[in-house]
Amino acid sequence: MPDVLGRRALGRATLARQLLLDRDDRSVAEALEHLVGLQAQVPRVPHLALWDRLAGYDPAELDGLMTARAVVRTQLMRTTIHTVTAADALGLRPLLQPVLDRTVASTAWGQRLRGQDVAAVVAEAADVLAASPMGRTQLQRELARRHPGLDAEAVAFCVSYWVPWVQPPPRGLWDASGAAVMTTLEAWLRPASRLPSSPDRLVRRYLAAFGPATVRDVQAWCGLTKLREVVDRLGPALRRFRGEDGAELFDVPDAPLPDRDTPAPVRFLAEYDNVVLSHADRSRVVAEADHVMLLGGPGGWVGTVLVDGLLRCTWAARRDGDGTVLTVRPSERLSSAEQDDVLAEGERLLAFLAPGRAREVRFGRE
Repeated sequence: MPDVLGRRALGRATLARQLLLDRDDRSVAEALEHLVGLQAQVPRVPHLALWDRLAGYDPAELDGLMTARAVVRTQLMRTTIHTVTAADALGLRPLLQPVLDRTVASTAWGQRLRGQDVAAVVAEAADVLAASPMGRTQLQRELARRHPGLDAEAVAFCVSYWVPWVQPPPRGLWDASGAAVMTTLEAWLRPASRLPSSPDRLVRRYLAAFGPATVRDVQAWCGLTKLREVVDRLGPALRRFRGEDGAELFDVPDAPLPDRDTPAPVRFLAEYDNVVLSHADRSRVVAEADHVMLLGGPGGWVGTVLVDGLLRCTWAARRDGDGTVLTVRPSERLSSAEQDDVLAEGERLLAFLAPGRAREVRFGRE
């Protein structure tokens, strides 16, 4: 009979593997490799995700990797933008292409191209992006100029799913910003050869970074289907547990399984953080409560707060005159000690987000 793991034990295991129980000493590249990238729909949030996870994090390290093309912003798991190593961009994209194909085919733009042979114009669009990075609207105009009568809007949209791309810097840098333009993955990295990953390796990497987990959890994270076949094929190479609800959980050998009562420090997570998006059942980290997201000011940051290992608050930072104010909205009652821990970690967060400015952390419901 497999061991039963309660929600609290599962939460502690996931936090340990997500480097959220103790800030880690590994490099940015090593962290990205272990985490299988970081969700990066909002350009700068990977910096905050790394600050949460790495001791002494310096945004210049990630910026340097991005400008050196060792790390890229590209479309991968769940068809969303992730910040990943160049090796993962090359290895994971072929494996996840069916997810992108399925998603774009279900859109209005995909339906408009159904049954049409647009392979030649898609290849031409890839050449255009390789020669000159541009956004989707600019690509649409260029295709319309070249091919009068073409449904350029639909083609440009579908190209952004069919053609592997990266968003080159300054997009995603800490101290700079840039438009969301695309160039091809091939042109940006110029790989000597492609080394696609495999479903087996992807499942093992997921479990090492997010497990123990169900097959549904893995599929919710990456968007692939039929992964039960992969788990069955891995067979005795995986550990097996049961959740409190009887669900079968899988894991890789030797991954950390901390005691359920291991202390979990307060962590201010960026919006769309990996840890709250990567399971079909999020109850291991999301408390049942009234989670109302706060609105950050222009250029402000927003996110959620883990308290004792569970999402129990939301937060937003905004400029206020010469200073920066961080507002925390608890979703349920916090003890006095928990409030003190939230305020202390909030002060550390503001020192990272707004160095040299007057700072205030406060509780509120705005």
